[in-house]
Amino acid sequence: MTLAVLLSGQGGQHPGMFALTADLAEAEPVFAAAARLLGADPRALVRSGSADLHGNRTGQVLCCTAALAGWCLVAAARPARAIVAGYSIGDLAAWGCAGRLDPEAVLCLAAARAEAMDDAAPAGCGLAGIRGLPLARIDALAREHGCHLAIRNAADSAVVGGARDALDALCGEALAAGARRAVVLPVHTPSHTPLLAPASPRFEALLRGESLRRPPPGAPRLISGIDGAPVFDPLAGLGKLARQISHPIDWAACLEACREYGADTVLELGPGHALATMARDAMPGARVHALDEFRTASGVADWLKGG
Repeated sequence: MTLAVLLSGQGGQHPGMFALTADLAEAEPVFAAAARLLGADPRALVRSGSADLHGNRTGQVLCCTAALAGWCLVAAARPARAIVAGYSIGDLAAWGCAGRLDPEAVLCLAAARAEAMDDAAPAGCGLAGIRGLPLARIDALAREHGCHLAIRNAADSAVVGGARDALDALCGEALAAGARRAVVLPVHTPSHTPLLAPASPRFEALLRGESLRRPPPGAPRLISGIDGAPVFDPLAGLGKLARQISHPIDWAACLEACREYGADTVLELGPGHALATMARDAMPGARVHALDEFRTASGVADWLKGG
């Protein structure tokens, strides 16, 4: 068995996102580190249903917390051969799961990343999701409306960023052109576009100051979320991790890298199941689940062992 672990981006935060990991002793240091950054225990924070769950800084810290806590749950039960990839902020969490960064460092960097993005983001901007048109057509429409391709999800699915009024017009034109879905997303940060250009060098300077860990024996293969390439050179990998804030990311390439590595089992760690849904389309025949789809921790372990 070869396992692909996919680490969620923002958007799926919900009150039950720590249901399977809240009482996990191995994850307690992760929750404690997150509490110091959030000013509250993340488990209590999400249960409160606070609107702040979807704030940029809180959301990025929570998504990394979910990924790292989930990794504590699956690490002992996973097969020897594994690959890990993260979507947007999940790309940072992947460095923790792959043993390259200390979990507390990942969470501190997540907070700093969000702060850099918030400081750089122009007002009145956001993201839109479009599905059902060829990527080239989506890209052309985005350019016509002064917007930017942000995420390549599949051959007919992408996220674009720009001014919200331009995104509204773009979605209307995309639907008229035959798109199955075109909707402005409930976010106010045009992630992975040139509109956040100042945030990338600021974040890269912070990354360069971190002490990288030597991956332990048997650590999963780490791939870059910006292009799906394996991270063999840590310094080059950190550069990509910073650059993806203001450059488009190719999630379709990440899924292809997992398929080429021989992944026949896929588990999404983090809130929601968006990555699992995309993996089912991109990797037919693979066993695919999101952690959120399980009811018990023992069920996850049994499934990872082929049950």
